[in-house]
Amino acid sequence: MVTYVNADSAPIKYTGQIKLYGPEGFAAMRKVCAITSECLDALNDIVKPGVTTNEIDRFVFEFGADRGVVPATLNYRGYTKSSCTSINHVVCHGIPDDKPLREGDIVNIDITFLQDGWYGDSSRMYAVGQIKRAAERLMEVTYESLLRGIAAVKPGAKTGAIGAAIQSYVESERCSAVRDFCGHGVGQLFHDAPNILHYGKATDGIEMREGMIFTIEPMINLGKPDVKVLKDGWTAVTRDRSLTAQYEHTIGVTKDGCEIFTLSPKDIFYTTTSK
Repeated sequence: MVTYVNADSAPIKYTGQIKLYGPEGFAAMRKVCAITSECLDALNDIVKPGVTTNEIDRFVFEFGADRGVVPATLNYRGYTKSSCTSINHVVCHGIPDDKPLREGDIVNIDITFLQDGWYGDSSRMYAVGQIKRAAERLMEVTYESLLRGIAAVKPGAKTGAIGAAIQSYVESERCSAVRDFCGHGVGQLFHDAPNILHYGKATDGIEMREGMIFTIEPMINLGKPDVKVLKDGWTAVTRDRSLTAQYEHTIGVTKDGCEIFTLSPKDIFYTTTSK
C-alpha cells in the first residue's frame, strides 16, 4: 500500500513512502535547480565538434565549484565523473572520456548538483554542429513528449497518465519509449520514490498529490525500445544501434498542476540545427 508522508518529518533515506514537500522544500529546489539549468545553458557555447566529453565534464565540475555546489554523480556508487554524456545511440549514463565530439553527433548531458542537501536534476540534448534531419526530428519528438508528460501532472491523476501521454505520442511518431529506465522522486535524496514510467496506461501508478517532487525524463528511440548496459556497468545503448534522445525536467506538483524547477534561465532548453 502506498503511503504519503510530510517530508519535514520523514527520515532522509529511501523508505518507499512518497514525500510531500512544503513551501520551504519548493524554495530549496528552485535554488539548486536554477544552478543546474544555468550550467546547461552555458554548455550551449561549449558543445561543438572537436570538444571532448571530458572537457565538458571538467566545465561542469568547475561551474559547480564556482557556485559552491557539487555534482551529485561524482563518486556516486563508484561513478567517477561530474556528468553523464550520452552520444548518438547511448541511451543514458554515458561516461565522459577523451574522444572528441564529431560534426553531426547528438549528445545528452545530464547534470545533478547538490546544494545544502538538495538535488537539482536535469538533462538536455545538444546538436554538435549541423545534424541530420532524422536526428533533429528525434530531438523534436522527445522534447514534445516531455512537455506532454508534464501537462499530465495534476493532483488526483495517476502517475501512469504521464507515461501514457508520452508513449501514445512517440509511438504515433513512429518512435519508441525506453522501458528499462524511468523518472524518479527527488529532493533531499538523489533517487527517491516514486518511479515515473514513460509508458503505460493513464490508470496505472499512484495518485499524484500536491507537494510531490520528481523527474520526468523520457528516453526515446528512433528504433525499438530495447537497450543493453555495457561491461562498464553504466553505459546503456540501444540494442539495434538506433539513435536515441532524452530531455529531463524536475517538477513539483502544485494544487492545480505543477511547477517546473529546471526551466532554462535563457529560454534555450531546446535547440537544434539540421542539415
